[in-house]
Amino acid sequence: MTLQSKLDAFKADFEAGKPPYNVPPSVIRTMHRATAELIATGAATRALRAGDRAPAFALNDPEGQPVSSDALLARGPLVISFYRGVWCPYCNTELRALQEALSQFEKLGASLVALSPQTAANSRKSVRQNALEFPILSDPHNAVAAAFGLRFALPDYLVDLYTSLKNDLPAFNGDASWTLPMPGRFVVGQDGVILYAEVNPDYTRRPEPEDMLPALRRAASIPA
Repeated sequence: MTLQSKLDAFKADFEAGKPPYNVPPSVIRTMHRATAELIATGAATRALRAGDRAPAFALNDPEGQPVSSDALLARGPLVISFYRGVWCPYCNTELRALQEALSQFEKLGASLVALSPQTAANSRKSVRQNALEFPILSDPHNAVAAAFGLRFALPDYLVDLYTSLKNDLPAFNGDASWTLPMPGRFVVGQDGVILYAEVNPDYTRRPEPEDMLPALRRAASIPA
């Protein structure tokens, strides 16, 4: 199955209220409203795109060790995936798909990192839960996500819904701001220029890992 087909299958069961989710229709309507409103803002069109220069960053891995984009780019092209957190089932499915594609990236000399605003403890949970072998980095306050044009604030009614569902983002993220990144995937060449960018304000839609391979093949043929 493709990544998107797995996401679609989960979404169908979730929105049908099947066990173990048992989600009432009112919750689904609220989530749909929030997604539609985010799409309508045009926020995704203002995110960085291919041809833009990627902001440099240095963030900590789950063990508190710094990982810098400059150091990774010195070794080869870089795949960057922004995700919402370990609490998001769509994100976990995407992380597992990226793990399955990791060897293809590495054969082309590329590194892969995934960034979320969650705390180190929750990043460790992401690694364990999804059996990941690539760095998961904490992006406090979604600062790097903002530099890529991905950060957005949840509307008050969605904050209320998340609170009622005990989806406590301030606790997950160690940040009271109630912001998230739009899911985004980027390929950055060794010169720091973005070669591939895919951003979707609908968190249930994610690009296939294989979609990045043409950009990585182009990057592999360009000397640093």
